[in-house]
Amino acid sequence: MNDRAALVKGIRAWLLFFVVCLVLSGATAFPLVHELRWTEDLLHALSVGEYLPGLTEWIERVRAGLDRADAEYPFLLYGTDWLAFAHLVIAVAFYGPYRDPVRNIWVVEFGMIACAGIVPLALICGPLRGIPVWWSVIDMAFGVFGVIPLYVVRRRIKRLEELTAPVAVPVPAN
Repeated sequence: MNDRAALVKGIRAWLLFFVVCLVLSGATAFPLVHELRWTEDLLHALSVGEYLPGLTEWIERVRAGLDRADAEYPFLLYGTDWLAFAHLVIAVAFYGPYRDPVRNIWVVEFGMIACAGIVPLALICGPLRGIPVWWSVIDMAFGVFGVIPLYVVRRRIKRLEELTAPVAVPVPAN
């Protein structure tokens, strides 16, 4: 396998990893009410409250809020449906760099900017919404860890671009 083929293969593998994570992250936003019930049951079954009472209390509070919203104001959960949909739509955009990495590097750079944007969002909106600091750190981790595969992909695309750049051939003078 030549250098170009190896780079394209690596780019596609990293992009596939990123897209799968993005889709899973989005898909889990649809069944939030059920997920929080399962999470709370699991935390109690594993006695996590003995070691991490703050986590257990937070999950119980969020679950209670979601249960109430689901029972009395189900339209509020429509916002999380849109969040999930946005993840899926963004994942589709990464087909561009999968197909033609050099031409569509801008999608990767857009993803890196979006990952960076998670940090100020969590730092600003978290306190405004009463989110515990430690939970905001978890949210920020999505941006920090999300940018890693995109950074690797961008570097490889830049190397691929160098390999595929047209070489200027000097024209002999007549």
